[in-house]
Amino acid sequence: MSANQQPAVHISTALAHDVDEICALEEQAFQNPWRRDFFESELRGSGRYNLVARKHGRVVGYVFAMWFFDEMHVNKIAVDESERRQGIALALMSECLHFAKVNRIKTVSLEVRKSNEGAQDFYRFLDFEPSYTRPRYYPDGESAVVMVRRFA
Repeated sequence: MSANQQPAVHISTALAHDVDEICALEEQAFQNPWRRDFFESELRGSGRYNLVARKHGRVVGYVFAMWFFDEMHVNKIAVDESERRQGIALALMSECLHFAKVNRIKTVSLEVRKSNEGAQDFYRFLDFEPSYTRPRYYPDGESAVVMVRRFA
């Protein structure tokens, strides 16, 4: 591998044995992290689409989504701080959007902090559009922008 090549990232279904690494990443990424039992519950739930991204066998990102009939909602997505801006979030979201398309899901939605313009730009790149604002959505009182991607 040359000096400028990145090791491959492997995307797979999140499993119970991944929860320790997922929780560690969650603690790093969010000021109000989900509790372990939330992730464990999501792994057992029906209508869930949960993925991890691995690099050198280590979990460096994850996405947790749920779907019901023709709607999907992305509950959580995070990438290890040292691995950001290397296409991992794009790979995870691309898998979600592919799943949505294959399963005839018509809308994919998510919330993003109003102050997180970088994330909003990323989702716009993926053809999400701001739909409305949820006031005081986060525990610290910040509002969330609900973004939606619609499929024809």
